[in-house]
Amino acid sequence: MTVFPDGSKERLHGHNYTVSVELEVDSIELRAMVPFAPIKDVLAHLCNEWKDHVLLAARNPHFEVVRDADEIEFKLCGERYVMPRADALLLPIDNISVEALSSHLAGVLRERIRRGPNAGHVKSLIVTVGESPGQSASCEIENNA
Repeated sequence: MTVFPDGSKERLHGHNYTVSVELEVDSIELRAMVPFAPIKDVLAHLCNEWKDHVLLAARNPHFEVVRDADEIEFKLCGERYVMPRADALLLPIDNISVEALSSHLAGVLRERIRRGPNAGHVKSLIVTVGESPGQSASCEIENNA
């Protein structure tokens, strides 16, 4: 449920998100090669974690957790929701939008890249999250490793 600046929101509905990653590197030489396997592993883990869950933006100013136990009860934009806790995933972002999701994924991936081989050769990365054909957002962040 994407929330808008005026405090209104979309209705509860689902998406089958797509994710793509681009790296800008300072060299294409063999010695500077950045392995994609660890990046794909992180993406697979996150996608699997998010799959079949209601994604909730824990840092949204219009979001309030009322009770968090075997069920989660929360208010979003003044409306009350209750669902099994196992069905909900709280993310450390302020909105469930392709913009916020791409930014969050970019930050997670940058940390993984920084721990990997040849991290210094990655100048920046672009993460794109799509929610339907022709509707996506990208986040580009510098690596500065």
